[in-house]
Amino acid sequence: MQNRIMKSLSVAEFRQQCLQLLDHLPPEGVVITRRGRPVARIVRERGSCSELIGSAPDVIFDNEDDLFSTGIRWDAES
Repeated sequence: MQNRIMKSLSVAEFRQQCLQLLDHLPPEGVVITRRGRPVARIVRERGSCSELIGSAPDVIFDNEDDLFSTGIRWDAES
């Protein structure tokens, strides 16, 4: 995975570019500074978990893998 440096803008720059910035927000977000000190961070809103369903077939769930098995067969009736 690539290490990205978060973009930084002054409050004045943010005021001028706000709408454009929101339309083209980098994945890592943007830090807003006042007098060189960070005061806020803008990041994309996370989507709901339901968007993940079906996004990684055969990776998240594997029919061959029994996550709850100890490997020992047993019979609840005995």
